[in-house]
Amino acid sequence: MCHVSPKEFFNNSHFSTTIGIELLEVEEGHAKACLHVTEVHLNAGRRTQGGALFTLADLAMAAAANAAGRLTLTLSSHINFLRSSGVGDTLMAEARERYVGRTTGCYQVDITNQHGELIATFESSVFRKGDPLPFATRTTDKT
Repeated sequence: MCHVSPKEFFNNSHFSTTIGIELLEVEEGHAKACLHVTEVHLNAGRRTQGGALFTLADLAMAAAANAAGRLTLTLSSHINFLRSSGVGDTLMAEARERYVGRTTGCYQVDITNQHGELIATFESSVFRKGDPLPFATRTTDKT
């Protein structure tokens, strides 16, 4: 089995990296990701597309939930869009573990802009399958 860090593993999330999301921190139960909003992230109203915000939050949540080294999959997710954002904004998603049981967990993600204003909140419940991930012996990576 190849040895990669959780951050390296999630940087292979092709859709997220293709749209410009950068994973900044990954540790068990916590992760941060950012997106610098450009023209490609806009909807017809010239605001950041909801799908870009959802993907940003989803990647941060997935990294936090899977950092323990066990394959964890989303059961359900919900997002509340609170403020608009647009070209030139830098959005930060910070995921936190709120509950972890034997096979399930709950995570909350706040998305803020470069001014610290709350743009969206995201909540997700997960199921821990238990399949080991390539970094199962290494659970933190802040580099």
